[in-house]
Formats: sequence, C-alpha cells, structure tokens
Amino acid sequence: MTATTKSRLAVSAFFFLPGLCFASWASRIPDISAKLGLNSGQLGQLLLAIPAGSLASLPLAGWLVHTWGSRRTVLLASVLYAGFLPLLGWAGSFWTLAPALALFGLAGNLLNIAVNTQAIGMQQFYGKPIMGSFHGLWSLAGFLGGALGTVLIGWHQSPLHHFLLVLGLCLLLAASAFGYTLRADVGGEATSGLSLRRPDPYLLRIGLIAFCGMMSEGAMFDWAGVYFQKVVRPDPTLVTAGYVACMSTMALGRFLSDYFTHRFGTVRMLQISSGLIVSGLTLAVALPYLVPAVCGFLLIGFGIASVVPLSYSAAGRATSVSPGVALALVSTIGFLGFLLGPPLIGFLAQLFTLRVALGCVAVVALGIGVLAALLKAEPAAATPLATEVAL
Repeated sequence: MTATTKSRLAVSAFFFLPGLCFASWASRIPDISAKLGLNSGQLGQLLLAIPAGSLASLPLAGWLVHTWGSRRTVLLASVLYAGFLPLLGWAGSFWTLAPALALFGLAGNLLNIAVNTQAIGMQQFYGKPIMGSFHGLWSLAGFLGGALGTVLIGWHQSPLHHFLLVLGLCLLLAASAFGYTLRADVGGEATSGLSLRRPDPYLLRIGLIAFCGMMSEGAMFDWAGVYFQKVVRPDPTLVTAGYVACMSTMALGRFLSDYFTHRFGTVRMLQISSGLIVSGLTLAVALPYLVPAVCGFLLIGFGIASVVPLSYSAAGRATSVSPGVALALVSTIGFLGFLLGPPLIGFLAQLFTLRVALGCVAVVALGIGVLAALLKAEPAAATPLATEVAL
C-alpha cells in the first residue's frame, strides 16, 4: 500500500469518526428527551445549542487550522468531539445538556473545517475529484451509527454506556489514523491572527451556493418525515419513507459524485444537482402521493449529495486566503442556510401550507444552478479583503 493510499484512508477515517458520533447522539435523542421529561418546544430550543456552538467555532477553526495546521487540529477536534459525547448521556437536566450540546457542536465544526482542509490536500495529490467519497463516508457512518444505536437500545443499554463505547472506538480510530494524515496543508497564505473576514466575490458566490444547498439539506432532515405524515399520509409504517429515500440517495450520490464531477466538471455538476433538487421537490409537492413523493425525495437526495463537497472543493482553490480560512468563511455562510432554513419552512407552512413552503425550497435550490454559472472564471489572485475585524 502506497503512502498516498494510507493518507487517503487516514483522512477517510476522520470523516467516518464524526459521522459515527453524530448518528450516535441522534439515535438517542428520544431516550434522552424522555429521561429529562422534555416537551417538543423544549427539545427544539435545546437542539439550537448545537448550531450555536458550531457558529461560535468558525473564527477559531480558521485560526487554528492556519496556525497549527489541519493535522494537529484534526486530532484535537476529533478527541474533543468524541470526548464531549458522553457528556450528552450524563447530563441530567435541560441546563446541563444545553452547554454540553454547544461544546459538541463547537468541536464538531472545528473537526469539519480541519478534516476538509486535509481532504483538499489529498485531492490535489490525486489531481482529480475525490471530495465526494470522503463525505460519502460521513453518510455511511451515519447509517452504521444509527444501526448501532438501534442494537444497543434493543439491549437496554443507557445512552451514557452507548456513548462511552463510541468514545472508545473513536479514540482507537484516531490513534490508528493520525500518523498517516497529511503533514502540510496546501494553499495560499492567510493573514495571521483570529479574524472575521468579509469574503471576496469568489468565496461569496461559493458561500451562497453552500447556503442554498445546506438550506435544502436542512429542510430534508427536519421536514421530510413531517411532510409524509401530514401531507402524503401513508400507512404509519411508511411515514419515514421519504426521509430514508432522501438519505439513501444522498449517501450513494456522494460516492458517485467524484466520477461525474471528473467527467462533467464542477459547474455542470452543480447545475445538475440544482435540477435534481428542483425536479424532486416539484414532483413531491405536485403529486403528494406515496410513490411519486418517494421518487421525488430520491431525486432530492441525489441532488443535495454533491453540493457541499463541491462547495468545499471550490473554496480550497481560493487564492486570497488559506484553505482553512476559506472553508471557515464558506462554512459560515452555508451553515446559516442549514440553521435558518427549517424554522423558515415552519413559518411559511403556518402562513400558507407545507406544500407551498417546500415549493419555496425549490426556488432556493434553483439558485445553486444560477450561481454555479458565475464560477466559470478562475478565483481571482490574492487581493486585500475590504473588511477585517480582529477579535
């Protein structure tokens, strides 16, 4: 096995690790909610702690990756992310779980920025698109983590014992893989110091593409099941059919996206992704019956699969800042879509109907294809950014 292959496997392990951690938490949300006696409103408020922690980590992530390098940051973040997981099982009240979730979100996004910086370096070594396969491993880990959670719930294991087991597995995985990660990052120089920047036009376009893609993805995570339950109204055993369909094709699509990106290019792939999301949402909204709705959600999953990996790859080609800072900037804009999208859909659904609200998501997804056409030009040479706020 060549050194490059070992490095690719090591970076893959650090994509698998956060997928396993997040799915482990997600699989035990009902148990933890019941243990703490939370109603739906309290649980909704509590879950905002994760994105709040993620957003808080973004300036720190760019600075750490620039100053320490992505290699050391990956190790630190992976240990913290897995280490904070048992705190979620240990928490005994709303007020102890909320800060634990914020720390979990902070470490998770720190790991997200660092490991994607490693992936950009690996992609340059290979000289072809491989980002999608890395993100596909995150999705695969999500399925396996959910399955492990189901098994342990069946064995009547507590969330704390479950999370301690996952912590042990993650520490073994990190210890085995760390030695083969990339020692040096690729990309241009960035201004040192902890800073928030206004992105240059190239990064702003990529960030808006990520915003549209992550808003579409967030809508599927939070509203696919509700749409089937309240609009499609299948047999109760099939309420999750839309969610499962979307998540399945999203995972498969990420493994396939590298091949198609190499064949068609980033711009064309983003336009195809936009078309698939719009077509799938249109089909599911226009024909809210089981078979067409499931087919629509299958198309949506294929569509959203490659948007974030392609956005991160494009951010890594920026020349005005280093990859870690570029990823932090793009992730900031994109994550706002993931954070704001689901509540906005709820507001529109209350004001109109859920079908109308998901139709609006199709309009947002159309923006991916429009913005992608503006990426045909290469990123501009490094220029001073207009605004910088030292923290």
